[in-house]
Amino acid sequence: MLLLSLPLLLNPFQMIAQVFMVVEVPHHCDTSWIRAVGPNLTEEEQLNLTLPRGADGEFEQCSMYSPVDWDLDSIMAYGLNDTQKCSSGWVYPSEPPPSLLTEFDLVCDRAVLNNVSQSIYMAGLLIGAMIFGILSDRIGRRPVLLICILIQSVFGLGIAFVPHFYVYTAFRCVVAAAVSGIMITVVSLATEWVGVSYRPKAVLIAHTAFAIGQMMVAGLSYGIRNWRLLEITGSAPMFALFFYIWVLPESARWLVTKGRIEEAKKPLELSSPQKPLSIPTGDGVLKLKPEQDVKSGSFLDLFRKKDLRKVTLIMLCVWFADSIVFYGLSLSVTNFGLDIYLTQLAFGAVELPARISCIFLLEWFGRKKVQGILLLLAGLMCLILTGIPEDQPTAITVLAIIGKLTATATFSTSYVYAAELFPTIVRQTGVGLCSTMARVAGILAPLIIPLDQYHRSIPMAIFGSIPVVVSLFCILLPETQGVDLADDTGKDQP
Repeated sequence: MLLLSLPLLLNPFQMIAQVFMVVEVPHHCDTSWIRAVGPNLTEEEQLNLTLPRGADGEFEQCSMYSPVDWDLDSIMAYGLNDTQKCSSGWVYPSEPPPSLLTEFDLVCDRAVLNNVSQSIYMAGLLIGAMIFGILSDRIGRRPVLLICILIQSVFGLGIAFVPHFYVYTAFRCVVAAAVSGIMITVVSLATEWVGVSYRPKAVLIAHTAFAIGQMMVAGLSYGIRNWRLLEITGSAPMFALFFYIWVLPESARWLVTKGRIEEAKKPLELSSPQKPLSIPTGDGVLKLKPEQDVKSGSFLDLFRKKDLRKVTLIMLCVWFADSIVFYGLSLSVTNFGLDIYLTQLAFGAVELPARISCIFLLEWFGRKKVQGILLLLAGLMCLILTGIPEDQPTAITVLAIIGKLTATATFSTSYVYAAELFPTIVRQTGVGLCSTMARVAGILAPLIIPLDQYHRSIPMAIFGSIPVVVSLFCILLPETQGVDLADDTGKDQP
């Protein structure tokens, strides 16, 4: 379980770090054109002649006076009146460390590229969930995890050396696919390697590493302001996980469902304190099947049987709601009014109690109640935020942190719940499909945030209303607490 937690310790960097690479800094249009007629102008004189001022008396950041072919005396005598958008790029007077914003000019009309890039990253998560979920059920959990670690390592480090923002976005999409594959594979391995009573603990121990990783992102981003150096520091450690090739075992449960009984015995014997290990063939931990009875699962199996179809459709909605509120709050960290590094540190810190408390909540109250109530609370926190005045940043941040806590807890619950609801032969496919729906929400979240330009409450109203409605669907789900995992779709669902 500790080994499986290591990739999730590093994954938050890829998911969140861009927020700190595009921090807003003062800027204005590049108006060096006037130097051709007035080479001796001071910087202040140049700006006064070429930049309009806003209502607050400050220079406009996204507009300039249109260049003219007059001489300097005429410009100073009559002044310039016609304005236009920046045509020669931007200048950053404060000379901040290199960031995505300053290096690729993600300001004014180009600022939308930041949100588009985040949405494309989420699309990569979707692609990874679709591809690696199905692939893992076909070729195994271990090879898929190793492939994803390789992809994330190579392309993650490659991001630090890209020459253009569009290449950066493309590389991030590939990394996102690998991140998604790692997350769903780790959940399946953690679920399938332990008994009934340890399933929540196994999954949530790995998720706790994700929370610690979020706090590490805040520290790294605060200490390293050069975005390329930050990317190297956050991506390079993934190469160290190549030692998994020698130490990571395959899921014995998956091997059994594929009829590879002898292969399944080897990792089981390594984990057993007694040798030789007698693997039960009756109603014990594993029910071994002869080769001719082995079944293969497919995507369509999730919708063929009524009970499994109902579970699949509801869990798709639950994961969508989980993701929309989780990423909506995570990506809005710059909009809450307080220091973004402290806010992110708090966001990561509250995930620790959120994920650890789930271990006890799931054991005390069961999966269904916890899933529904936490989803409801996360939505309500966002809806309450819509009524808090903008001049109360502390209250807004506190409510956002509470919302992040409940959103984290409901997402963790969904991973445990989904892994228990889907049979082994389609578990990765089912969790991957749910993850795909979560990534659809993740794609939409960065595009919903800019709606605050029409009214500041619109994004939080959307992020809050969806989980409130979906929480009601949880009433229709079956309880899986203390129930043995189903191995194939032929077994009645719990």
